[in-house]
Amino acid sequence: MSKRLIVSVSIAWLATAPVAYGQLGGRPATDWIARLERPDRVAGLKTAEVIEKLKIKKGDVVADLGAGAGVFSWPFAKTVAPGTVYAVEVDKDYIPYLEKRAQEQQLTNVKAILGKFEDPLLPEKVDLGFFHDVLHHIEKRDVYLAKVATYLKPGGRIAVIELDADRPDASHRDDPKLQVRREQVQQWMAAAGLEKEEEVTGLFDDKWFVIYRLKK
Repeated sequence: MSKRLIVSVSIAWLATAPVAYGQLGGRPATDWIARLERPDRVAGLKTAEVIEKLKIKKGDVVADLGAGAGVFSWPFAKTVAPGTVYAVEVDKDYIPYLEKRAQEQQLTNVKAILGKFEDPLLPEKVDLGFFHDVLHHIEKRDVYLAKVATYLKPGGRIAVIELDADRPDASHRDDPKLQVRREQVQQWMAAAGLEKEEEVTGLFDDKWFVIYRLKK
């Protein structure tokens, strides 16, 4: 095969190759784990109150999308047992940590999943997909949400807790790529076949919390 033909084939392949998505604002898993597990941060997450608002129950299947150090995965697992929690991450370095922590807590219903940037690779349909302070790190948010929607059971839900980008003291206020507004998410959810079920207010000062449900 001539060099000219090789170059032509290579260009043609690149033109048709799948788009590679990425993670915005990433850092090594070890750095994130130390940050995510700080006692002051964990206290401010209000996990018990969030779980109460989500109304998850025993037997439910939950996908903790962007689970990080598993701060939400563990209380989810205790709430839904014997149901399953899939702790999904795209950085492989989180997986052994999540597996180790689940084993230490004897939480046999937590399964760590190494997903892709465009697909969480869930092994079954779920009742709830949960994002906490994660969506702004996803490059192709509309694509990812549409994919998550395909993993929902009939009437399944997606819950999003995100930093309020409109606050003057908002994190990432100088980086538009790391900002997500609820109006944008509403449009993406509608395109994915979901409608707003509830907007939870009064729980956080610096975040918004909206629950969407798959349309019948």
